[in-house]
Amino acid sequence: MSSTRNDTALNVLIVDDEINIRKTLSVCLETDGHRVIAVSNFQDALSETSRRSFDVAFVDLRLGTASGMDLIPALLSSAPWLKIIVITAYASIDTAVEAIRRGATDYIPKPFTPGQVRVAVEKASQVRLLEQRLSALQEDLGRANPEVDLSTRAAAMQRVLDMARQVAEAEATVLIRGESGTGKGILARAIHHWSKRAQKPLGVVSCPSLPAELLASELFGHAQGAFTGAVRDNPGRIAACAGGTLLLDEIGDLPLSLQPQLLRFIQDREYERVGDARTCTADVRILAATNVDLDQAVKEGTFREDLFYRLNVVQLEMPPLRERQDDILPLAEHLLAFFGKTHHHSFLGFTAEAQEALRQYGWPGNLRELRNAVERASILVPGGRIGLEHLPESIAQSGTGTRPSDGLSLQAVEEQHIRRVLATARTLQEAADILGIDQATLWRKRKQYGI
Repeated sequence: MSSTRNDTALNVLIVDDEINIRKTLSVCLETDGHRVIAVSNFQDALSETSRRSFDVAFVDLRLGTASGMDLIPALLSSAPWLKIIVITAYASIDTAVEAIRRGATDYIPKPFTPGQVRVAVEKASQVRLLEQRLSALQEDLGRANPEVDLSTRAAAMQRVLDMARQVAEAEATVLIRGESGTGKGILARAIHHWSKRAQKPLGVVSCPSLPAELLASELFGHAQGAFTGAVRDNPGRIAACAGGTLLLDEIGDLPLSLQPQLLRFIQDREYERVGDARTCTADVRILAATNVDLDQAVKEGTFREDLFYRLNVVQLEMPPLRERQDDILPLAEHLLAFFGKTHHHSFLGFTAEAQEALRQYGWPGNLRELRNAVERASILVPGGRIGLEHLPESIAQSGTGTRPSDGLSLQAVEEQHIRRVLATARTLQEAADILGIDQATLWRKRKQYGI
């Protein structure tokens, strides 16, 4: 294996009480272009990580009277991204398993060769590179899909945010309720960001997106051969979010057959993968979101009462946009500024007529509909101010004092209705079902009206 090039140089910490090991490892790593700091004890290791950032750490399990095993979580608490490679002359399966459980990423027994060191560093480097690329992709995704600003002037929304900040520090399950498009997912992400789990993974599972069998595999994982197409093990989303948070979006659509398994996990943190009898455990905080009336679902027998009570430890109710009138214009301006940068247009805001229409409109699709309307206008207008004529007709009509159906052609009423349904439906198929047409017809209508 060739030496690591300088453009992939890593910052490496060596923690070993044997001076010969420190020297040997340092020479091997520095020869490959890495930057190395070597220390002999627990305290010096923590001191170094407080002063500079490391990518990889080689940690001996016996550090005089101290334990390298205890150093692993201590290092990770200050540098969660750190890749720890354990080195020891007292190798055993038990110590390897315990080291990995505490957060180490690899394990090398003494005596080791330069080749073994290079392989371990290369593996750690690849993982670190993938994490950095993922972080960059998440930033790009954030720029392409702006999170709506959570700042608010509405008293109802402010109460929700105040309570969300309070419960973020707790471990309680949170149920976020509200109409479609009100920003339930955004609030869930904020709760994770404000919590002690912020440095750990946040996963999202959309409950209506998969049939029950596949949803069980997505949540709990499956063993190889558990069903047709299961060609390899899948750890599942719960295992992937260990230590972090899992948002179950549209929990009201969770199949009844999966509800006992979810209830058990919330109560005991135990579950089994599909096709595997072994019991797994995971420390994952559950957040749930729904636009369904779960109280009614319990009465109708489509949602378990005991699961509802387990989810409903803390309930947050997202107000619809029509009840946040003072927030509509600031949100629209925020979105317009974002899309102006995206499309390289310079906007001066909205005309007085457009502002009035935005304020008066009922926003059945809430924040999602507002985002779509502003993005549409930013595409149609090369710059300047967004006028009434640049807004969807259903919104523009609300600023004229005219009822939606007054003085409109049948075609205009149809467009208005299609836009409203699309703004509130979760999928194109759902919108087509509501409208009583097939998806092909809906596609033609969208093309006809420029939706």
